[in-house]
Amino acid sequence: MFREPQAIMGVDLNFNNITYTIINLKSELVSIGVIPFRGLKRALHYRKLAEKLQRKHPRNWRFLKWARRTRARWLNKARNILVDTAHRVSKKLVEIAREYNAVIVFEDLEEIRGNNNGGKRLSWIKPLWCYRRIQEYTEYKALLEGIKTIYVDPARTSRKPPNGKKLKFINYRFVQLGEIVTTRDVVASWNIALRGLKRMKGSRVTWSPNSPRSEAVKPRAKRGNPEAEKYLK
Repeated sequence: MFREPQAIMGVDLNFNNITYTIINLKSELVSIGVIPFRGLKRALHYRKLAEKLQRKHPRNWRFLKWARRTRARWLNKARNILVDTAHRVSKKLVEIAREYNAVIVFEDLEEIRGNNNGGKRLSWIKPLWCYRRIQEYTEYKALLEGIKTIYVDPARTSRKPPNGKKLKFINYRFVQLGEIVTTRDVVASWNIALRGLKRMKGSRVTWSPNSPRSEAVKPRAKRGNPEAEKYLK
């Protein structure tokens, strides 16, 4: 049985962190947090070793038993690191959602791999970016806890001010939102949460697999977060 949600948790998946923003059903900010994601960097290290081995023996690495085994071992390590990290991150997300009794909202990133923007380095990183694995692990862990998961359009989530205040870009990572300097990840996760709330209240909602389309939600007071209060001023 699914819980009656009392908050919305917007989740922004990045290469090195998972940023989340929680709002209540009145669109009021409740909490903001960051979960470190170091698995991708470690996995890329082993992939780099495997590619270096192939470049060192470009013509005959397939015929060298030790080279094939070494390459396979490094690639398996990369995969295991990503799987383990995705499990730990998804577990943490569900724990936070359970604490606030929140619906989990992700961006629909199905077309991200086909996007070639970002140059060669980004194209090299994308294949190991396990965003879908994190989403799937979170979905089934949330399902076991009676928590719903929905998806929203990812367009311009980091470019729109979530609280109606002026948004000024400082550089690729940091922005000034009103009088506060914060990250684009926070802005994105906040907008994701707002879009999730809007879709949840509307008639067209993309729930996670096997989730009922129940929208009987009632607001109830939830404890605040002192760190979040500064974003409301």
